[in-house]
Amino acid sequence: MPYPQSHKSKTKARILASAAELFSRKGFQKVSIGQIMKLAKMTHGAFYTHFASKEALYNESVRLTLDKSQTARLVKGPLSVQHLTDLVANYCNLQELVNKHEPGPEAVLFNEIGSEKEEIRTLFEASYSRMKKMLETRLMALGKLKKLPFANDRNVIADKARVILASLIGAVAIAKSLPGEAESKQVLTATQRQILLMMGVSENEAENMLHG
Repeated sequence: MPYPQSHKSKTKARILASAAELFSRKGFQKVSIGQIMKLAKMTHGAFYTHFASKEALYNESVRLTLDKSQTARLVKGPLSVQHLTDLVANYCNLQELVNKHEPGPEAVLFNEIGSEKEEIRTLFEASYSRMKKMLETRLMALGKLKKLPFANDRNVIADKARVILASLIGAVAIAKSLPGEAESKQVLTATQRQILLMMGVSENEAENMLHG
């Protein structure tokens, strides 16, 4: 007797959740189908009922985790510097990155920086472009309201968005590569602080946001 559709949906969701967790921690190359299915508490053979390949699973898990991320929800938030800086302060769950049991959603892509696989590079580029566009839109809107300490010029805004993303992505990549937890956390906190200051947040406010 075949399984009902609801059962298939639940088992597929379990595989996707396990895949997202492992890909976030280790990257595409270092994760096997067997490891994913073991974490999902399912047999290896059940994998191909839902996915044609590890690449297909990776693609779907990346898209789902990004869609659920804070980045995807930013456009629905209030138009205020506080909202944007709150997101930056918690971007990609940076503070939780130190806790290996809670990798941030965008971390699934940070492991793939410089990947030679064209499919993965395409996903990374699409994610970067989407996040950059989102930041530019919010920064431009806040600039029109005179709520930012820099010119409301498209080129200036684009560069600010690039700086924010490059700083965050670089900080996460470095922090994940350092063996010492204390220095990793310092790298993340220092990067967030500088971004908040660039956004016009006072030093006292930045400290409260990062340590409050």
